[in-house]
Amino acid sequence: MQGLKMKKLLAQIVQGTGSAVLGSALCLSAHAAAPGITGSTTTGTPGAAATTDTFNLSAGDTNITQPDGTVIYSWGFGCSAAPVAFLPAAIAGAHCPAAQLPGPTLIVTEGDTVVVNLTNNLPAVAGNTSILFPGFQVTSTGGMPGVLAQEAPNLTQGSNTVTYTFTATTPGTHAYYSGTRGDVQIEMGLYGALIVLPKTPVSVATPVSIAAGVHCTALTADPAKNAHGEAEFRLATSAYDHPASCYDREYLFQWAEVMGTAHTAAQQQVTADKAKPAGTGCTSAEGCLDVITEPYVPNYFLINGRSMPDDMDANYAPNYPSQPYNGNPHMHPGELTLLRVIGQGRMQHPFHEHANHVRILARDGNLILDPSAVVNVNTALPAGPLLFTTTTTPGVAFDGLFYWTGRGLNWDVFGHGYAGDTTPCVPDANGYYTSVPSAPNYYEWCGDHTKALEKNPFGQVNNGGPMTLPDPTIVVNGLWYSGSPYLGAEATARAVGGTPLPVVGTTANNPATEAGYAYMWHSHNEREITTNNIFPGGMMMMMLIDARSFVINESN
Repeated sequence: MQGLKMKKLLAQIVQGTGSAVLGSALCLSAHAAAPGITGSTTTGTPGAAATTDTFNLSAGDTNITQPDGTVIYSWGFGCSAAPVAFLPAAIAGAHCPAAQLPGPTLIVTEGDTVVVNLTNNLPAVAGNTSILFPGFQVTSTGGMPGVLAQEAPNLTQGSNTVTYTFTATTPGTHAYYSGTRGDVQIEMGLYGALIVLPKTPVSVATPVSIAAGVHCTALTADPAKNAHGEAEFRLATSAYDHPASCYDREYLFQWAEVMGTAHTAAQQQVTADKAKPAGTGCTSAEGCLDVITEPYVPNYFLINGRSMPDDMDANYAPNYPSQPYNGNPHMHPGELTLLRVIGQGRMQHPFHEHANHVRILARDGNLILDPSAVVNVNTALPAGPLLFTTTTTPGVAFDGLFYWTGRGLNWDVFGHGYAGDTTPCVPDANGYYTSVPSAPNYYEWCGDHTKALEKNPFGQVNNGGPMTLPDPTIVVNGLWYSGSPYLGAEATARAVGGTPLPVVGTTANNPATEAGYAYMWHSHNEREITTNNIFPGGMMMMMLIDARSFVINESN
């Protein structure tokens, strides 16, 4: 029932009666997807052996903002030239500045040759910089040797560009980050994500490890999406060249932290160096920064470069010019959601996804399958652990599968069974209502059809459920309980008794738009869900689950 409680709280926040710090917490139209950029294809066709994807990146300084009003001096990778294209193409307002946090997500296809031209535009006092691409065999040209990678020199050293070339041999989610003085440069924001799409993604209806579904289908073959006119926001139909990696929608989350004192110290020294007379500033390749990073005591905690509630605003929102990516996942019952997660900071973070466990599909591009008792490799099932809390480890990426149907809750999440209700729920072979893709209760678990939630109801669904809902007219608890406890466009209309839920005149769960559940997804380290020790904030977001009849539009 935790998700239900959070939904009531957030619905009240939208009405303006919640905590002021959460006033913008729930933006139901701003979803996440996995936005990024493609490189220029110089030869061949995407996925072919001769395809070369070229990215022109820069490293520079910028500022990021926090929900407490703090402006934090930072560094970031960005675009030194306009990218060829943004993906998913349907997301509006896409841009790639010269420095952003995290850096632009690079999207390529398995087998492509990837060329990254990095230009160092950092302040002179920062010295050289570089990029590591763990898991790939990288060759470099230009620049000067560093401890871990060929480095792009600062302008004071002459040419400030280095080129990295590698083959995208491994599909999946990967990290990239600075290989130069990582204690400072990664802390300041020099990191990003690389997504390698499979060369031969699975695109046939092949239910794998899930009771039912069409998780490998192209958009045009999905009857439920077609019935409601939903657009496509996946980068591919599968994460790997294997049916066990099929999914319906995807999200990328990069977890990191900020130690404000380090950023302040760096800014002060950058400012002081720039103020020196010409020819007397820092000229060292190693830079001249003296930034204390131990003991490491971060006070800001980020998902995709933002803290809650900012991470639930739109992708490419203009009020975050250097923080383009959000964290606001959304799905329908029965969908298989791919989570791409990277630990980009210095600490491990316990990522708790309410509503269900997460099946780890792969780590750093290594698919985890169970080959036992199968006819061939394509029938193998995911064999990664099913985790209550997924750990994000510094420098490590994982792909996970998240699934929610409402099965087994022992009450009807769509709220059927009130007087005169004749809504059907005809179970398929797996127990779900899938015969009418256009139905508002598509993918309902029929075993709980017409089972009531309310024990002492105020609405119509009143045949003795497992719990008693608060009276919305009682201030002591009712003002923190609003909206409808049901999924679907008719949810508000189902609660129309003497004290209807939501209270008459409120805007929560408008029956013409959305009525869903908000499950909190957050760090299980309590300090990490604060912003500079103020709760709530930090590493927190919501998974929004809506009936299929609500069209999820991730184009902002």
